[in-house]
Amino acid sequence: MEIASLLRDFAFSKYESACYLALVARHPSNGSQLSKRSGIARSRIYDVLRGLLRKGIVFEIEKGTYVPLPFAELKQRFRRQFESNLELLEKQLADITQEVEYEYLITLRGRETALAKAAEIIAAARRELYLRLFPSTWQHLGGAIRAAADRGVGVRLIAMGRLPHTFDIQVDHPEVAGLYNKLGGETLDIISDRAEALVGMFEAERPDRSTVIWTRNRWFVTANRDSLRHDFYHYFLDKLHEQGQALSDHDRTIYERIKSDD
Repeated sequence: MEIASLLRDFAFSKYESACYLALVARHPSNGSQLSKRSGIARSRIYDVLRGLLRKGIVFEIEKGTYVPLPFAELKQRFRRQFESNLELLEKQLADITQEVEYEYLITLRGRETALAKAAEIIAAARRELYLRLFPSTWQHLGGAIRAAADRGVGVRLIAMGRLPHTFDIQVDHPEVAGLYNKLGGETLDIISDRAEALVGMFEAERPDRSTVIWTRNRWFVTANRDSLRHDFYHYFLDKLHEQGQALSDHDRTIYERIKSDD
């Protein structure tokens, strides 16, 4: 994005952006010089300068000669203004916001949008993360999940494909070999702190048009968290009854931890 376009996001007009940037590039400057460098007609440049003078973004150091507010100072001003406006908005919204007894289910569309929200949820987790992930999703989120574990978040991971064994409470889904074809894509399941859920599927034929549900609805969160807990039990049952194997000491530890999460 061009610098002038970025400035317009902070309530600069097109001409104000061009004038300020021309002055930052070379100052002090007079109106004629700024007109040539900014592409603003001489008939307009002084109106633009007067507007910037009123805003305190340009200063006239002597008759007809101008310098800009240093960008470091402008940045601080933007930050203070943004934070002040945000606080005011928060207060005013609190005064008018309708209280509801439930949270809505929000539909997010597209893989990129869903993964960005997933990273946000993981970064905000404080106590517990239940996760059911395919390898390609792990590639995007693995670093954030490890960082969550490092700050003390309890990670419970069901791998829907071959993933590095990273966490104490981690198992492979029993049907891992054919899951992608069976499901028709890659599921995404993240339950954070028993309070927030991100659940859906990246469809094989249209991952960028797939939809994922994000919510803090407690009934939805509880149901999906239990679904992931039951996948751990599925792992134990498959090992015992389908494979005819005994549970290892580590398996038993996982079982006790998942059971205690009830």
